[in-house]
Amino acid sequence: MIRLEQVGVRYRVPHERIDTFKEYAIRRLRGRISHHEFWALRDISLQIEQGEVFGVIGRNGAGKSTLLKVISRVLHPTHGRVWIRGTVAPLLELGAGFHPELTGLENVFLNGTLLGRSQREITERLDSIVEFAGLGDFIEAPIRTYSSGMVARLGFAVAMAWKPDVLLLDEVLAVGDAAFQSKCTERIRSYREGGTTVLFVTHDLGALQTLCQRAIWIDHGEIQCIGPTAEVVSAYAQSRP
Repeated sequence: MIRLEQVGVRYRVPHERIDTFKEYAIRRLRGRISHHEFWALRDISLQIEQGEVFGVIGRNGAGKSTLLKVISRVLHPTHGRVWIRGTVAPLLELGAGFHPELTGLENVFLNGTLLGRSQREITERLDSIVEFAGLGDFIEAPIRTYSSGMVARLGFAVAMAWKPDVLLLDEVLAVGDAAFQSKCTERIRSYREGGTTVLFVTHDLGALQTLCQRAIWIDHGEIQCIGPTAEVVSAYAQSRP
């Protein structure tokens, strides 16, 4: 379902901070900008099968989110190739695209449209979205009155209303209370049973072992271990001080 072959992502980072575009343009014309190269990912090769829930772990800044952005085509790799079969639903930042002055209900239609759904498709799933989010009467209140957890719950409910071929989750199961997290986990399990391939980035090693058959540990943009989840978690745990 997903295949990566020697994928690398390189950034050029200026040695000193430049606050304005004008200053950047002047320095560039004068040849006074120096950069160093930073590899967020380096030589990543892996293959994920249909219906597999695949975990991604590593320290902050290890390259986990960059990997999901490459697979979702938000980022193009500097080198290497990526193959994906089917539709991809990236849940990289829940609630992205919500308008603070619109109500939760209005934002369901806005966010659904940004995800490529028609008004008819959104209307058909509206009741289930509202029920899953569990916001009650707050669904009629402006988003600016929501807590960050409420925004994330509504974003998750909208994004998960339609079953994709590939689902990318970046730390989204940390939202809401235990009851909502349980609902999220059950929804992921039902999608897996229906053939959806899931990539799951998390720091929660317990959730990783519950949901994932295989996993990968990334550090400094490179693969440190890949294989059965228990083996990868053990290797990662032993590496930490």
